[in-house]
Amino acid sequence: MSNSQALLTAVDLKKYYPVKKGLFAKPQQVKALDGVSFTLEKGKTLAVVGESGCGKSTLGRLLTMIETPTEGELYYQGQNFLVNDKATTQLRRKKIQIVFQNPYASLNPRKKIGDILEEPLLINTALSAQERKEKVLEIMAKVGLKPEFYQRYPHMFSGGQRQRIAIARGLMLNPDIVVADEPVSALDVSVRAQVLNLMMDLQEELGLSYVFISHDLSVVEHIADEVMVMYLGRCVEQGTTAQIFQNPRHPYTQALLSATPRLSPELRRERIKLKGELPSPLNPPKGCAFHARCQFATERCKQEKPELKSYPDGTKIACFIVEDNEANVQ
Repeated sequence: MSNSQALLTAVDLKKYYPVKKGLFAKPQQVKALDGVSFTLEKGKTLAVVGESGCGKSTLGRLLTMIETPTEGELYYQGQNFLVNDKATTQLRRKKIQIVFQNPYASLNPRKKIGDILEEPLLINTALSAQERKEKVLEIMAKVGLKPEFYQRYPHMFSGGQRQRIAIARGLMLNPDIVVADEPVSALDVSVRAQVLNLMMDLQEELGLSYVFISHDLSVVEHIADEVMVMYLGRCVEQGTTAQIFQNPRHPYTQALLSATPRLSPELRRERIKLKGELPSPLNPPKGCAFHARCQFATERCKQEKPELKSYPDGTKIACFIVEDNEANVQ
């Protein structure tokens, strides 16, 4: 099913939520995620980017099985991860962990840090109390937390320290994959760089693979190997970080990048202002979901839905305009 390099392979993952508007109304479906596929290699970072409401966080919840996919397949080193038996569930918990966006909300305020970090070990391992404490102190040291923090409560820490605690908790079971859902968006700019550098150091030291969910492309550029751009539950462009940042081809990716602050003048892009709002996933437009906001949209874009196509350089793009341009070049 998957090649030898692929650690995690997602095939056409979908998540639909039934929504009832009124008592007698027929339930409608919100397609929060509408067929997303990717492979993640060991030690690499896949960034998933897009505006709020595009399905990024839903994807994160499916990968960690906080929620179950409506359809699709998920393989870990070729093994089906969606089987609902005890062995697979345990393996999934060990191998894939998640770090949430808000370190203020994701830590239990009534528990000391030591207890918060020991909890995954208590539930999933047979370690003794002493072994658990040793393991916690070892991971705390790795993420730059002092041993005396073990006895303190979350409210005694700054946002950056709390996110380090959240990262430490994610690492307790020695996972291979960490899903980081907007891990620095709630932090001050000065602290963001520290937490990102920590994540990159840990990746190098422990061979971690990240699925890094973010709406902030300036953050993604530094941490990602590959970027998947999402719009209304679907991938519209995927490629290496260099391909996406140096030569974005989907009009939506171009607009996202034009809004990203760049320090050096030669990297700055002319600002592309997107018209209108993100369409409602309850009532998605016919044809390409982006056509109402796209400056290049044609009649075809309004009627037909573009499929995600692979191009010779390895990128994947869902756009008729790009398709036509490529056809003219060849």
